[in-house]
Amino acid sequence: MSKIWKKLLLVILILACLFNVVSKLVKRYSLKDEVQESAQYMQEKNDNN
Repeated sequence: MSKIWKKLLLVILILACLFNVVSKLVKRYSLKDEVQESAQYMQEKNDNN
């Protein structure tokens, strides 16, 4: 009985890790958005000085 619980918990742990990785990849910003936000930040910083 305990072997079944250990295997079940291991499977749940692996699924949770995979779900975490996949969700981070899906929510990742595109490179274009990152570059635009960085350029906008630098422009605002230069305008304030």
